[in-house]
Amino acid sequence: MDKKVEKILVLLIDFITINLAWFIYFYLRVETGWFELISQPDFFLPMIAIYFYWLIIFTFVGMYRTWFASSRFDEINTLFKASFVGIFIIFFLILYDDYSRGVQNANRFYIFFYWGIFLFVVGFGRILIRSIQRNLLIKGIGRRNALIVGFNDKAKEVCDSIFRFRELGLDLVGFISINENDVNKEYKNLKVVDYEKNLEKVIDENNVKNIIISLNRNDEDIIMGVIERCGEREIEIKMVPDLYDIISGQAKISQLYSFPLIDVMPELMPEWEKKLKRLLDIILSFLLLIVTAPITLITAILIKLDSPGPVFYRQERMGLHGKIFRIVKFRTMYVDAEKNTGPVWSTKDDPRVTRIGKYVRKFRLDEIPQAYNVLKGDMSFVGPRPERPFFVEKLSKEIPLYKRRLKVRPGITGWAQVKHKYDESIEDVKVKLRYDLFYIENMSLRMDFKIIFRTIFVVFFGKGHFEK
Repeated sequence: MDKKVEKILVLLIDFITINLAWFIYFYLRVETGWFELISQPDFFLPMIAIYFYWLIIFTFVGMYRTWFASSRFDEINTLFKASFVGIFIIFFLILYDDYSRGVQNANRFYIFFYWGIFLFVVGFGRILIRSIQRNLLIKGIGRRNALIVGFNDKAKEVCDSIFRFRELGLDLVGFISINENDVNKEYKNLKVVDYEKNLEKVIDENNVKNIIISLNRNDEDIIMGVIERCGEREIEIKMVPDLYDIISGQAKISQLYSFPLIDVMPELMPEWEKKLKRLLDIILSFLLLIVTAPITLITAILIKLDSPGPVFYRQERMGLHGKIFRIVKFRTMYVDAEKNTGPVWSTKDDPRVTRIGKYVRKFRLDEIPQAYNVLKGDMSFVGPRPERPFFVEKLSKEIPLYKRRLKVRPGITGWAQVKHKYDESIEDVKVKLRYDLFYIENMSLRMDFKIIFRTIFVVFFGKGHFEK
């Protein structure tokens, strides 16, 4: 089933069932006389309002993302959690309104009766449309060709699961091995069709839409190479995790009918959440510039008195989609600090840092002017660190997937900044790239707020690190 058709059908069934739940609740509450009311409330305007309310809630929790090969139980579980939060928001809004008007009204508890109707009706609608979609997949409609990269015991287990559960909608083309000698070997009549070097050729010839990577941890370079080569194609990539990935939490784990898989490079934030993130960036950066104006003035004076040169330091950085912009920070180094060395990374006890610069960095005051970059739209409050074009080009040749960081706006703070120390070597960059990719694959406003609170903790208690 086409993704657009799927979303239209899901939106349609939700429109019908949400409004049907309201109609049933209204009828039982008003028309049957089961509930005593002084006056009959309006019907259509509240129904329209409540529909759009649930539409926003469902969108926020991701209930309109592509369902393909997901569990109906997981969907109902998500519906339960989303409706639980939504009903309590409505309840407390009613409670606040009653108390503000001095009304003592027990009828507010009827909202939980509505919740029961809502769960039953909307849940039934969701199960109905997913069952139809599931049956279509079983009958061969909307199925996708898939490849398993790897030819080992774990790959064979994945193969068994896909054969066993036809409702997954996956038709296996074959295995891709990292060993050329495995070509033409078979497992349950499924061949090793080629080896890893010819991956793109096999994908194009067989119209492959799903790839499941089943390789060992010591095959990291090959794994990264496969992901990078498929990154620009419309292919869903999943990976069989090892035990470390599962217990460390450094991966988004999904289930393929009880078989754990890592989602590799899933969809980023939906458009509405991106716009809300941008709106919050504008509000927070504006407030930060206003609130810190006295600190900015004092810092500027101290920098000017301490050493010759400008107060602010501007440097080219690479941002969203590779766009070059000039980052603004308080100058913490002597003028022409890189004149004899060329572009180099800053170190923890960098001799190029001025006396005042050491304190400015210690209390992270040099980051404040970047709020101007956030206000302009070059940066976000939360995101990967913006790097200089020189290092981006250099590192992208040495580290697979490095340029994936450019798919989001860079940030003043980020998951990598609060989790790891300064970049002092290529190994530090590789470690931080993992954190950046983890953030990108798990982007959400909730994640952003978590990082902001951790950043505040770092600033006030000195626990952790920030980029320079």
